[in-house]
Amino acid sequence: MAQRQPTPNTDAPARTAADPAQQFLRLMSHEMRTPLNGVLGMIGLLERTQLDGAQRAYAENARQSAEHLLGLVNDLLDYARLEAGALEFDLAPVDLEGLVRSVAELLSPRAHDKGLEIAWAVAADAPDIIADEGRLRQVLFNLAGNAVKFTPSGAVRIVVERVGGSDQHPLLAFLVDDTGPGVPAEARTRIFEEFGHADTSDAVRQDGAGLGLAVVRKLAQAMGGSVQVQDRPNGSNREAAGLGARFRFEAAFDAAPHQRDQPLRGLSIAVRSPDAFVRSAAQLQIEASGGCVAVPAPVTLIDHAAAAPGELAAPPASGRGVILLKPGERDLIDRYRAAGFDGYLIKPLRRASLAEQALAAAGARQQSDAPGLHPDEDDRVAPIRFAGVRILLAEDNPVGALLARTLLRREGCIVDTAATGEEAVAALKRAHYDLVFMDMRMPGMDGPAAARAIRAAGDRTPILALTANAFAEDRRLCLEAGMDDHIVKPLDADSLRAALTRWTKRDIRAKVG
Repeated sequence: MAQRQPTPNTDAPARTAADPAQQFLRLMSHEMRTPLNGVLGMIGLLERTQLDGAQRAYAENARQSAEHLLGLVNDLLDYARLEAGALEFDLAPVDLEGLVRSVAELLSPRAHDKGLEIAWAVAADAPDIIADEGRLRQVLFNLAGNAVKFTPSGAVRIVVERVGGSDQHPLLAFLVDDTGPGVPAEARTRIFEEFGHADTSDAVRQDGAGLGLAVVRKLAQAMGGSVQVQDRPNGSNREAAGLGARFRFEAAFDAAPHQRDQPLRGLSIAVRSPDAFVRSAAQLQIEASGGCVAVPAPVTLIDHAAAAPGELAAPPASGRGVILLKPGERDLIDRYRAAGFDGYLIKPLRRASLAEQALAAAGARQQSDAPGLHPDEDDRVAPIRFAGVRILLAEDNPVGALLARTLLRREGCIVDTAATGEEAVAALKRAHYDLVFMDMRMPGMDGPAAARAIRAAGDRTPILALTANAFAEDRRLCLEAGMDDHIVKPLDADSLRAALTRWTKRDIRAKVG
């Protein structure tokens, strides 16, 4: 059961949830994010239509500008909220691997568009913890997003290590390494200050107000930790351009009682990649799964990035080969299968997928119908379709409703709409739905009130809140009202697809706490 831990901000007097400043922040969070989410959503739909080169460039520039504006609004609201008074933390068990993986995968399109590798790993001795997952994600996303923004070439890596403490109260370091230009020593304090930049031109060159890292610093302090930046260790031995920087968030947490599986115990695996970050992250994931990295080995992970332009990477001289691909390289899967590879992995790597593919390759048969590379084995390669799934969409904003309805129908869903909470309650009395998407703020009966009415009638259909707010109390409000999960806008195909995957597979449903 999640706990709330009020953490006083010593820089400002404590305030209650009823404080007018807090109410203003909540209102502005919704009122400012909602139209921006609509702009981003419509541009996303536009980019999926047939456009000529100039039109696509205009749409991409408009999307980037809207994303920058939304990021700025988020930073301003977050910073103002941190300054407003008391912070509340929802403490619950956190799956560190799931947290770090989600941040890396969320940033991977942006990184790959720049030609960067992005990798992640959680060390074998770093246990799961009790913490506020949302605030941890915010810290990691800001640090890693900053690394992607300022790294012109090379790679970004996110790693969690245990650096001290006890088994019950471990001290963890969340590390974000990059191969960018680094941060000058004289600027390492300034960049964590409000509107601070390593260089006065950064605000113009990188379209930033300098609030993201200030938010990270305040969150780190509120969690009893610290954040700093330094030169990346071994930067002089880099395999990519730039000295590189290391951002380090360190804090102590209570350990969560969870034992990670080690399916690779006793198995040796070789890793072949031109990128040091990809190699090191793969090694940490292999070791966390109980295996070890050695040469030679019965299974070799081979990065397609090692291949010459237009060519395939060479298979291992002995043993089985598993190819590593970026999501945009999925068209190479069949060619690698024909070349004799026994599996594939999509970067950034997932530890569970790595273990599964390595075990399958280690036991692969010699004949031609050996386990091959099937594009539908990874949801980042082939999207899951949901033909015939009946959805009730309760959304009063016409732009938001159009966006969600379009995205859901593209997944094969049958979508009925309601513009108010009353209409949603009435629709569920008339028909059966597999899933309900419910906007939190609607005229008359709002989302939480409608959810309570639906649950009071005995209807257990999964209800997912749609909200422009990312505050912890908004998450609690939707769960306390009987909803099962929430999605923070702006909506996109990936987030909706993930929600459909989770909540239309009835055997794995579980309320998100």
